[in-house]
Amino acid sequence: MNYWKRAKSSIFRTKSKSVILFAVIFVLGNVIAGAIAIQQSTANVEKKMKQQLGATVAPELDLNKLLEQSENGDTQALTRPENLKEETIKKMGSSPYVKDYDYSYLAYLYVKKFKTYEMKQQGNVQFSTGEYKTMSLKGSNSSEPMDFKNKKVKLTDGRMLTKEELAGKKPVALISKKVADENGLSVGDQMVLDTVSLIPKEDGTLDSQDSTEHAVKIVGLFEPIKLEKKKSDGKNGQEAMNQQITEMELYNTAFVSNGLVREINKIEAENQPSDSEEEMQEEVAPIFTLKSPDDVEAFKAEIKPLLPEGYKAVASTDEFDKVGASVKRLSKISGYVVLLAVLASLLIISLVVVLFMKDRRHEWGIYLSLGEQRKNIMKQVVAEIFVISLAALLLSLISGNFLGKMVSESLLAGDTMDQAAQNVGNQVVSMGGASVLGSSLSNQDVLSNYEVRFSLTYIATFLIAGLGTILLAAILPLTYVMRLNPKKIMM
Repeated sequence: MNYWKRAKSSIFRTKSKSVILFAVIFVLGNVIAGAIAIQQSTANVEKKMKQQLGATVAPELDLNKLLEQSENGDTQALTRPENLKEETIKKMGSSPYVKDYDYSYLAYLYVKKFKTYEMKQQGNVQFSTGEYKTMSLKGSNSSEPMDFKNKKVKLTDGRMLTKEELAGKKPVALISKKVADENGLSVGDQMVLDTVSLIPKEDGTLDSQDSTEHAVKIVGLFEPIKLEKKKSDGKNGQEAMNQQITEMELYNTAFVSNGLVREINKIEAENQPSDSEEEMQEEVAPIFTLKSPDDVEAFKAEIKPLLPEGYKAVASTDEFDKVGASVKRLSKISGYVVLLAVLASLLIISLVVVLFMKDRRHEWGIYLSLGEQRKNIMKQVVAEIFVISLAALLLSLISGNFLGKMVSESLLAGDTMDQAAQNVGNQVVSMGGASVLGSSLSNQDVLSNYEVRFSLTYIATFLIAGLGTILLAAILPLTYVMRLNPKKIMM
């Protein structure tokens, strides 16, 4: 009788021991399968969300750092940091990580009669931007600005700016359809931005002085591309409000040439009151599109020495880091669980098998005395363990996946609610203009993309880890077989 037949006969002859070994491996297999499923799912959701967010990086003012410095009595923090220079931006753009880049000169204009888009009422809170509204001008060197390339906005009517218009100071612009509708404008019309200068008074109020009127021809209309969210959910009220603030700033932005922005800034500076102490500074905002989201951290480290004091590099993928803390924490925990489960399996299975093997010493002594080779007995032991283990692992592959899904979704849901509550009111919002990136991601977006499912990678990883652990656990029993002395056994 060969070792395969003996292994099969032994499994069915000692059913109780086979069932016990099966149950031990099944329980441990569930732990390993669930942890691997969670680990791979968290890695997949991070990769998927970062691909959706894109690989864009932009230097911005570190408002939190400046605020912290000013609270600590640093008077220099109250002074606006030095603006980025075109030469520095071009040097950053020459990085091998950069696929494409553009930079925009910015202008923030207070307008009087020109109507801008205002936020809708959020719950019981009514938003008001005051008497004077802000209209932002955003320059570009590209016939397709980065906001269009990165699918933040889309052209709905008219055309983009031509290369000739971008190279000069021609007063043409792309504005949002909402702002155009508010002012009764359409493609081909001229919008008149009637700007005012706000002068602080001694009593803390603001006095206004008419500045000038800028006539700009509308050549195209755009609309933001929204990320679908459940705004009606009360738990997401803060996220909905933040999204509306971002949308309001984007709606109130006009895309023009860099030359026109600089010309308007120059005119506004000349129209400042002679006794005004505020100096008009040209603000330029670059945005870099990288070749891969995996290059973000390396590119940040590369440009950090080039950034002026008070600036930081922010990436579109940072949004996931803000709201995906629970996913990363779950991935880390699941990694520890896999390691501990493997070590526990090695110890427990080895001890169980050794205990069972002691009762079979006489059986193996008879085989050895009849001339059976030790390697065939070892093959029989491995075959028995392999068959029982494979059956237990295949069953735990299914149940462990469902177990991992239930546990991880429950933990994520609880962590997400706690994190959302902690984040309320902790975000700094710049009303002077939207972030260059303007990425918007909520905890619900992460949850909706999180999915524990069967995949070839999951099945292969689990079976390799499970069977590898079982075979390693069989080393102790095999060592026990090698030490058997048939003479002593039979005496």
